[in-house]
Amino acid sequence: MTIIDGHCDVLYKMYENRGLDFFNPTVSGLDVTYQRMVQAGVKIQFFAIFLSDSIRQPYFEHYLEYINIFYQRIISDPRIRLIKNQTDLLEVMSGPQKGAILTLEGADAIQDNPLFTQTLFHLGIRLIGVTWNYGNWAADGVLEPRQGGFSRKGLRFIKECNDLGIMMDVSHLSEKSFWDLAMMSEKPFVATHSNAKAICSHPRNLDDNQIKAIIQKQGRIGITFVPWFVTEQGTASLSDLTKHIDHICSLGGEKHLVIGSDFDGISKWIPGLEHTGKFDDLAQFLSKYYKDDWLKDFFFRNWYRYLQRQLPAR
Repeated sequence: MTIIDGHCDVLYKMYENRGLDFFNPTVSGLDVTYQRMVQAGVKIQFFAIFLSDSIRQPYFEHYLEYINIFYQRIISDPRIRLIKNQTDLLEVMSGPQKGAILTLEGADAIQDNPLFTQTLFHLGIRLIGVTWNYGNWAADGVLEPRQGGFSRKGLRFIKECNDLGIMMDVSHLSEKSFWDLAMMSEKPFVATHSNAKAICSHPRNLDDNQIKAIIQKQGRIGITFVPWFVTEQGTASLSDLTKHIDHICSLGGEKHLVIGSDFDGISKWIPGLEHTGKFDDLAQFLSKYYKDDWLKDFFFRNWYRYLQRQLPAR
């Protein structure tokens, strides 16, 4: 099965531990590695820049450090190609290389500076989640106590991203921020790693109205493997994951549902889904419940069709 995975935190781990090696199978510590991508048929992996909460004052240079790691230690290898436009996407999907899409999780250090946004675009950022869980200059996150929406500067930032060709991620936004972005964005947006709140009431999950809004906008919803987003008990099985897939499909989301594992961003795993190499096991399990055509949509075609339309032409 060909797979596109819309979220992982490999870069965070490699920033925190400079000894990790994406290409060396003897170095443990990463859920996502090149060998595991090959093993499971992962064709394209989204790599997020996420600054830890321990960085009390994020600066633009922090983003540059992550991007330097990405360029030096991942895409410097000719087996992986950075996808920045539709041509890159097509050539990766039809050729032997794996693809990498660079994303930003938390725009705190952009600080309403259009030059920073443009620079990130030139360096390859193609998707931005405006907040992590808390508030910043642009918007409130899902755990920010005041539960506000986008600021005036933040609304302007949405337009800047639309104009540049940077896709927007709502996974960590507060509910008010979600609806502000849904109203303001002229482009379809995504929730790269969120499940269904009707099945598990974690605040990071999406309620039915949010799911329907993403579907109506022709966006994408990334089923995620974080156990506490799958069940309220915080322990989950592959069967529990299917309940979220069923629910999103029941709302009309079968052409909008994608994968957003959150590998390397979690410390507990669903048994049978401990790392990227286990995607085959997930596909085999889901094949008992869904026809092959739907599985191809879930695992790669829905992401591919979205990227075809939303990536810059060149």
